[in-house]
Amino acid sequence: MLPGSIGSKVTEIFKNTRQKVVDLSFSEKTPDHIQSCSSTILWDVGIAPGLSNMLVSSALKKYKVIEKVTIKVGGNPLQQDSEWSYMAPFSPHDVIAEYTRPARIIDDSVVTTVPAMSDLHTIDANGRVMEAFLTDGLRSLLNLDIENMGEYTVRWPGHIQRYQNTRMHPDDLVEAWKYNPSRGEFTWMEVEIQSKGRSVRWVVEDQGKDGDSSMARTTGLVTTCCVLAWADNPLLLNEGVYAPEDLPDSILEFVIETMRSEGVSIEKYEK
Repeated sequence: MLPGSIGSKVTEIFKNTRQKVVDLSFSEKTPDHIQSCSSTILWDVGIAPGLSNMLVSSALKKYKVIEKVTIKVGGNPLQQDSEWSYMAPFSPHDVIAEYTRPARIIDDSVVTTVPAMSDLHTIDANGRVMEAFLTDGLRSLLNLDIENMGEYTVRWPGHIQRYQNTRMHPDDLVEAWKYNPSRGEFTWMEVEIQSKGRSVRWVVEDQGKDGDSSMARTTGLVTTCCVLAWADNPLLLNEGVYAPEDLPDSILEFVIETMRSEGVSIEKYEK
């Protein structure tokens, strides 16, 4: 798990070493561009991307046709404050990349690029009034045959407006968003899938445990489950590059079962 600025470079180094590689760096340059390799590379197996991909892929196998997917996800302090109402639970420079990278979405079955932070709107996140805006989180999901799809980052109201209005240097933002382990925080994700009048909605929430942050837990548990399943079955994946949606549904079931056993709330609602 490396910062995005160096993750892709390290994966390139390992691509022809006959190694099993798990790339969780969220680099802008994704490993699916690799044409051939002697190693086996599994990438983006966190909460989102990662668990979100598995949920969407499983639904696509079940329903065959999906009209719309909306993914909303974010890690935030439990309470707002008078400043940023935010502290970075992972590499702050990768957070800045989320805010600046143009967002790729699927609109009417066509991959389209829109400015980062587009479609800012208010949402209900388990009873909390928060804001969501488009970011470039779909990545490998863009290859699936889905009519409309977008991923939104979730923040407390006012946070993104403050970012848009400030001229702070990235290094100053890193300091302003410094993680405070004594402050309560939570990670929340909603994956909503619509198909032919049916709707499935998954809601994931965690507030950390035993000194481990919620983002570390929800990301790390998904990654760990994938690694354990792979170690248990070394022939799970052949040489090549694999995204989360390439994994069998049995691993999704293992991930959900394990996360719930560790105290992560995962609820499924169907209409």
